[in-house]
Amino acid sequence: MAKRPFVRKPKRKKHSVNFWDNEYKQGEHIKLSTEASGDLKKFTRWLLRQTGKSVLNQTGSVLDVGCGNGRNLKYLTDTYGIKGVGYDNSSSAISAAKVLGGTHSINYENRSIAKSLPLPDSSQSLVLDMMSSHFLNQAERKHLREEIHRVLKPGGWLFMKTFLGDQDKHTERLLKTRPGKEAGTYIHPIIGVPEYVYYEDKLVDFLNRQFIIHKIYRSHKHIRRGKANKRRTISVYAQKDFTG
Repeated sequence: MAKRPFVRKPKRKKHSVNFWDNEYKQGEHIKLSTEASGDLKKFTRWLLRQTGKSVLNQTGSVLDVGCGNGRNLKYLTDTYGIKGVGYDNSSSAISAAKVLGGTHSINYENRSIAKSLPLPDSSQSLVLDMMSSHFLNQAERKHLREEIHRVLKPGGWLFMKTFLGDQDKHTERLLKTRPGKEAGTYIHPIIGVPEYVYYEDKLVDFLNRQFIIHKIYRSHKHIRRGKANKRRTISVYAQKDFTG
């Protein structure tokens, strides 16, 4: 009897929460750092020049939506003594964040940022949305924007970092070859879920509806020798109006 030819089964994709749970346990696809983001440090230096210590101090609180392993909250609480709140839909991320710890108070919770935030109105001095909300659909992104505005104190700040579609060849390719149902989305080739990418004009319009934009930084290593290099990102420094 002839032997059946060996056929290697394709690896099953780990979708959404399962993917991130696996990454925070084993790190198969993404190198996860415990050092704070350089873009966040750049923002805090700018914020100190603009406001002194009126925002980053022991009486304030910072919320990180999609906090991952807590590296950015740890940096802010250790450096400035500010309290922290971190939400992530990956239980493994929250476990890693608790292990990483910090010298000041940080409350972590395993929860989706697509739902209403369990925080009082005007309770946060600063909110971080760093490479998180682009996994939400349009209605969820709008709801999160409203929730962030609600929980921020009058004059409070939003630091947002996300992918930028302008001049990014990776975005162009993904939107063409793996389009999602919603405009501006593609299906992530590894995670298998929709991912939204902003173009600068649309992001500015989206945030201007509820925030004052003070500064925008765009990454510039997305093209090398005429070819696609790193994914392009945009960082936005935005503020809630003092009138609330």
